[in-house]
Amino acid sequence: MEKDVRIGFDVGGTFTDGVMIRGKEVLAKAKALTTTDVTTGIINALDILLKSGKADVSEIGMVSLGTTHTTNAIIERRNLNKVGIFRLGAPATTAIPPLTGWPEDLKEAIGGTDNIFIIRGGKEYDGRDIVPLDEEAIKKACDKIKGKVDSIAITGVFSPMIPDQEERAAEIIREELGDIPITLSNHIASISLLERENSTILNASVITVMKRAVDALKKATKERGIDSPLFIVQNDGTVMSADYAVNYPIFTVASGPAASVRGAVFLSGIDNGVVVDIGGTSTDIAYIVNGFPRESSITVTIGGVKTNIRCPDLMSIALGGGTIVKTKGNEIIAYGPESVGYNLVKLSKSFGGPIITTHDIAVAKGILDRKLDIFDTDFAPYIEKVKALDKDLVEAAYNKIKNTLEIAIDQMKTVAGDVKAIFVGGGALVVPKENLEGISEVIMPPHFEVCGAIGTTIAEIGAYAEGVADLEIENREEAINKVIEKAKDEAEKAGALRDSVEVLDVEEIPFAYMPGKREKIRVRVKGKIFD
Repeated sequence: MEKDVRIGFDVGGTFTDGVMIRGKEVLAKAKALTTTDVTTGIINALDILLKSGKADVSEIGMVSLGTTHTTNAIIERRNLNKVGIFRLGAPATTAIPPLTGWPEDLKEAIGGTDNIFIIRGGKEYDGRDIVPLDEEAIKKACDKIKGKVDSIAITGVFSPMIPDQEERAAEIIREELGDIPITLSNHIASISLLERENSTILNASVITVMKRAVDALKKATKERGIDSPLFIVQNDGTVMSADYAVNYPIFTVASGPAASVRGAVFLSGIDNGVVVDIGGTSTDIAYIVNGFPRESSITVTIGGVKTNIRCPDLMSIALGGGTIVKTKGNEIIAYGPESVGYNLVKLSKSFGGPIITTHDIAVAKGILDRKLDIFDTDFAPYIEKVKALDKDLVEAAYNKIKNTLEIAIDQMKTVAGDVKAIFVGGGALVVPKENLEGISEVIMPPHFEVCGAIGTTIAEIGAYAEGVADLEIENREEAINKVIEKAKDEAEKAGALRDSVEVLDVEEIPFAYMPGKREKIRVRVKGKIFD
């Protein structure tokens, strides 16, 4: 029997969405409430899909997941690893120690500052040692942290260009501490030292969180007779094998919005435009370029820490189906940011509750007049009551919602003129879609309400690599090809078939402050999981 069925999940703040697809055909859809531990909600959605009977477990060839496990752990300072931090950069980098600028509660959650070591070492951009690596200092540091840390983060000066000192330090630490998870910064992020170090430490802090999640999902699928690989969505909308994700969980912090973008492209057939993903609490807006989310060009802050992780250029606003419209008499005094979330069926006026929400404004305007599939409760008995709301109040709220969307979409545009907008997510049903300024057309593709889950099933592996070249002494094409091969190596490690890997883009950035013709070369690639 051909294993041509894929199952995908997208974890949101309120609902966990699941889909079962064969080719482009959606066989089954599921929505389960997101649970505190995240994993239980995914398993609940999985059971709904399997009970649909639309496919046999023997036909399932892939399970994929867009997850909030790592993001939640960092934001909530919960279940984080105690991290041993090694910077290979003394005496050149001692002025600003590791964890500078970190929130105090996050510092404490990963073990505080007692496990920080700045070791003599580091590289110049051209491969020369700043000073030789102090191997004895690494061994002494290991004696101090033995039994006190759960994982290790190693960051060296210019290690993305010349990683040998980081790799040697990892060898020594394994000899001293045994089989402990070690994150090397040259696998995590680009050249800048402090942001790369922050990214590396955060990655080391959530390895156990990701491992537990992956192990639980593997166990759940195995118990249900599913014999297929598990993949996790990365920040750019591509996927990586679950085992690779355990080592690099920081690459999943924006996997949910990225999956929605990929799903929107898949369902609509539109490669360039804006994706508006509307949930119960918030709306995520992203720009798509050639089928992938546009990458952020600014420092990305995760849990209060500045990083240089690759993340989508994303805007989140407090606008969702459950966003509260605050009134005084027949006047609006505020719109949001609070939301009733999954309590919509208890608290909003459409379901007999006391609170006016975005959903209620849609009902009052006649945008929505039927039961939503995601809720068991029907609001038909209360429609007339909602439609009796003051007309001026309803019109003012509608215009406020419309204006909020228009401004946010406009802020994400990089060119003048109108653009196509793909509206997805359960909340897309209840927001204005007519005559939006700056929008040439609003598209709501089939299965828009589970768009993120569908996006997780688009099985392409993504990877990237960077290098520094001096074009006065190196051939430009050879320098670029060297970085392309490095990116292909990373894609293969993440689960791609090497022969299928293709280059998405090559970026060259001159170093104006260095002598000669030196530049940074950055390459993004994607590859297939299956033939």
